[in-house]
Amino acid sequence: MAIPIRPQLKPFPKQYQALQKLWDKVTRFILYGGAAGGGKTWLGCEWLLLNCYRYPGSKWFLGRNELTRLMGSVFQTFRKACKYHDIPPEDWRFNGQYHYIEFRNPDTNEFDGSGSRIDFLDLKYLPRDPFFERFGSLEYTGGWIEEAGEVHFLAFDVLKSRIGRWMNEEFGLIPPKMLLTCNPTQNWLYRIFYKPYKQKMLPPDYAFIRALYTDNPVTAEIYGQQLATITDPILRARLKNGDWEYGDDTVLMKYDYILDLFTNSIEPEDRKFFSGDIAQYGSDKIVYGSWLDFDLYSIQWKQKQGLDVTTTDIRTLLSHEQIPYSHTILDNDGIGRGVVDNLHGVKGFVGNSPAMKRKDQKDNPKENYANLRSQAAYMLAEKVNNHQMAISAEIDEATKEMIIEELQALKRKIMPREAPLALIDKDDIKEALGRSPDFADMIMMRLYFDLEAPAGQFHMPESVGGVKPLYPGMPG
Repeated sequence: MAIPIRPQLKPFPKQYQALQKLWDKVTRFILYGGAAGGGKTWLGCEWLLLNCYRYPGSKWFLGRNELTRLMGSVFQTFRKACKYHDIPPEDWRFNGQYHYIEFRNPDTNEFDGSGSRIDFLDLKYLPRDPFFERFGSLEYTGGWIEEAGEVHFLAFDVLKSRIGRWMNEEFGLIPPKMLLTCNPTQNWLYRIFYKPYKQKMLPPDYAFIRALYTDNPVTAEIYGQQLATITDPILRARLKNGDWEYGDDTVLMKYDYILDLFTNSIEPEDRKFFSGDIAQYGSDKIVYGSWLDFDLYSIQWKQKQGLDVTTTDIRTLLSHEQIPYSHTILDNDGIGRGVVDNLHGVKGFVGNSPAMKRKDQKDNPKENYANLRSQAAYMLAEKVNNHQMAISAEIDEATKEMIIEELQALKRKIMPREAPLALIDKDDIKEALGRSPDFADMIMMRLYFDLEAPAGQFHMPESVGGVKPLYPGMPG
């Protein structure tokens, strides 16, 4: 019988704090990090190694946004950790086809499938799998998400339900544990971990441990020298100082103000509007929003449906919500153009068309924006930053997180001082998000109704969907 090897850990204080949470009987989700050089990856590798030896037959996952980067970084650190702890090379092997590490069965010394295992997971958001259903049937004892700030919230949300399903009761590993490591990022980690931690409102089963390069005595000097050479102020704030409140003067809306959208209390006027982002050729999401003035009280989204179904959906919604066609705006690109043509009287939003005059600035010349899309984005930012907009729609956490991410992605394009104000290109936003910003587009289109549209451009129907409307001011 093989003698189990248990790595003898020598953590520095911040790592020890994390390990205490990873071993207690209360905490389920532990976020560790705050800057580069804080010993995040080493902590994760040692924790998984220790678990695999202590609990033979346990099953763990190790995930990152891209499998290739996981292999190029974490896997190399894992091998270093094995060498540091004198783990015999024959104790484990890596399956390169299915990307997992398998440990020998300590009773038989064989790789018979009953030893501990670590699955490497690619957590990238895939448009063909928007709900991360590829992880829905997996069962793990626990797991670790490396560079969690790069990972979509829904990946974390799904994996939360997959831990605690593999021999946890036999091992006494209750509650199951998930480790997350990261650098400061203003996304769901900020909202779920950092902000509640700062406000001393973090739930008891969540923990945040802030570690800086100065907390790691092994590499503090060399990391200090390397991080001191960073010239970009935002990158320096995040990686060297571990600052979660870093500013970005290209971002149109403050992160905290975006979060406030879901709790703002405004007094809307008694006017309803509808905005819809129609997927181009059915490839992206179809997103509908119903508004009471600037309160977005209903959000619906679907994927890859035809023009006829989308037209019927919108016609039915407008009739049910008693929203005038004249108060309806749909994007007028791709398949959206066909829907606009089918619903005579609705407005068509063409992002590359010229900017228009604002209704609240009739005596001023047209504002200096590169196009209508840029103008709508800047006007949206004004509403958000002044707390003049609310999202009261009942939505799940995944949809909420997508909205937050997409509004964050709206940034000003760096242009010469005399050039018109411009939004970064949509392709750049898609690349940053890994998807189209459909929710942000739907929301920004609401600002169209604060502009002076060219007169005589639209034909108004006598009824909405063949039903004489009850809502005041609706055509009919």
